Amino acid sequence: MPLDYANPQGDTITVGVLRHKATDPANRVGPLVLNPGGPGASGMVAAASLASQASNGPVGKRFDLVGFDPRGVGASQPEVTCLSDSERDAEREEDLGIDGSPAGVARQEADAKDFVAKCLQRTPKGTAMLANIGTRDVARDMDVLRSALGVEKLTYLGYSYGTRIGYTYAEQFPGNVRAMVLDGALDPSQDAVDSLVAQGAGFGTAFTKYTQWCTAQKDCALGTDAGAATAAYQNLVRPLIDHPLRLADGRELTFDDATLGTIQALYSQQLWAPLNSGLNELKRGRGTMLMALADQYNERDTSGHYTNTQDAFTAIRCVDDPRVTDKARIVAAENSYDRVAPFLDDGRPNGAALDSCAFWPVPNTSEPHEPKVAGLPPILVISTTNDPATPYDAGVNLAKAMNGALLTFEGTQHTVFLQGNSCVDQAGAAYLISGTLPPDGRRCAAQ
Repeated sequence: MPLDYANPQGDTITVGVLRHKATDPANRVGPLVLNPGGPGASGMVAAASLASQASNGPVGKRFDLVGFDPRGVGASQPEVTCLSDSERDAEREEDLGIDGSPAGVARQEADAKDFVAKCLQRTPKGTAMLANIGTRDVARDMDVLRSALGVEKLTYLGYSYGTRIGYTYAEQFPGNVRAMVLDGALDPSQDAVDSLVAQGAGFGTAFTKYTQWCTAQKDCALGTDAGAATAAYQNLVRPLIDHPLRLADGRELTFDDATLGTIQALYSQQLWAPLNSGLNELKRGRGTMLMALADQYNERDTSGHYTNTQDAFTAIRCVDDPRVTDKARIVAAENSYDRVAPFLDDGRPNGAALDSCAFWPVPNTSEPHEPKVAGLPPILVISTTNDPATPYDAGVNLAKAMNGALLTFEGTQHTVFLQGNSCVDQAGAAYLISGTLPPDGRRCAAQ
């Protein structure tokens, strides 16, 4: 691919692609290109995982499953590179975000500037790579991929941030779309601050659902009263602010890692039992399970190696949205976040530290707006009522903005298509294969 589409004869980069061929080739429809989100997650890993689950279902039988690693991610070269494994471990142990004092804010901003300097120094092609890493350019890469796959029209499945890739592609190339399923949508009109607070509300709701489940169990670490569960949780994790827990491998479980492990578990009800085990461990002075959940979120393996997902996440986010430098708005957003997700409140005053994007060396290449998609064929948006990461209303808004159909899933998890719910899977497969949209107001329940 061209590094810079404004200079197509200049430097090039590579994009990694994995294809799992349709298992019923006689009835093959074509390729289904997919992205799992992030930003910065590997589409190749997602395609391999999905192939193992869906190869015998209607989608896997009729479509080649095609995953690509967005530019700068995973197998795509060059990789965005900011922190080493040891630096990432050290950053997690610092817990800088807890101190909202002027001195704490200064330390956070110095750390952010240092992170930006390392990204610029360690990412091959430096400024040029960081300037052309955003969703605008990923969508253009995806159209090159469409052509390389030999099809005139793209069939696409995007989860979470992958919905942003989808609607950005639809705006740039509406005539090249055959079908799109967008599951776990980002609201195209929300800026970074509003989106963060809305996500906080999603995690707050998911935590409430978790505590209702947990307090009905015999061994719930948070007791038997769902109304008191948030306070019980805070009593467990807040002591880690001043007294992080030393683990057998020499690392320390901090407040940030304990809460991050909790957030990871809220993405899927399958992780609720491990979360309860982790909180019961914490009551006994152990932190192995919560750290494992936090490592899963950060994509750190047992040897201590991290993928570059977190580095890519920041790099992409910093060029996808305008930088936020209004400190009053930052504090107001942090206070709002604590109100809508009180389990994550550390109990200390919030500060107004600027993040890495405020110091990013290149300007943003996108900004929030409703996509202009005249001529786009009907698309399908799937939205989950209690999605912890991408709130239900974001999917409602995206479906309206794109004149698409909305399929509602009543559950508490992040994304749902091709994950075992027969109602959702049948509706999505019928749309992808034949273009048949579910009727207005269609709802599917958890099984």
